[in-house]
Amino acid sequence: MEVSIKHNLIIRQESIGDIEKVFLLVKEAFEEEKYSDHKEQYLVERLRVSTHFVPELSLVAEVNKKIIGYILLTQAAINSGDKVCATLAMAPVAVCPDHQHQGVGAALINYAHKKAFDLGYESIVLIGHQYYYPKFGYRLAHEFGISFPFDVPDNNCFVIELKKGGLKAIHGTVKYAPEFYKN
Repeated sequence: MEVSIKHNLIIRQESIGDIEKVFLLVKEAFEEEKYSDHKEQYLVERLRVSTHFVPELSLVAEVNKKIIGYILLTQAAINSGDKVCATLAMAPVAVCPDHQHQGVGAALINYAHKKAFDLGYESIVLIGHQYYYPKFGYRLAHEFGISFPFDVPDNNCFVIELKKGGLKAIHGTVKYAPEFYKN
C-alpha cells in the first residue's frame, strides 16, 4: 500500500531492494545525534531477521524515488504481573539530515500509527526526545505505571494508546525483542 502525503512524499513498506539504502540512511541520520550509540543501523539489521519483525511496519519515505526517511515498529510486550500485554516498540525513526525539520518524521509516525492500528495493535512504546513525541499523543510511560528496562530518564520514556483504553489496567515493565540488548 502506498500513500502520497505532501510534496511528492510517498510512504510505503520497505522492500528487499531498499535494505542497503535504509542502512546508510539510518547511519547518516544518527551520526551527529548526541544521545545515540551510533549503531541504530545494526539494530535495524538484527530486528529485520527477528521473530518480532512486522514487515508491514518497516516503512520508508521517499521523494522522487529517493529514500529520505525510515521508521520501524517491532513487536514488544509489557509484563504486567502474571499478564503479558502485546505492544509495539518504535525504533528507529530516521530522516536524512537534508530533509529533517520538514515534516518527514511526522508523516512517518502518523502513517505508522494508522498502519499499526489497522493491524490490530493497541499501543506503542518508545524512548525518545521529551519535546517531540507528545505532539503525536505520546504520554510519559510512568503515568501508566509502565517502566523500561534501560537506564533512561523517565522524561524520555513514552507510550501511546492507539485504541482508547488500550493500556487500561496495564502496568509493568516493557520487554523488548532480544535484539535490542545486543551490540
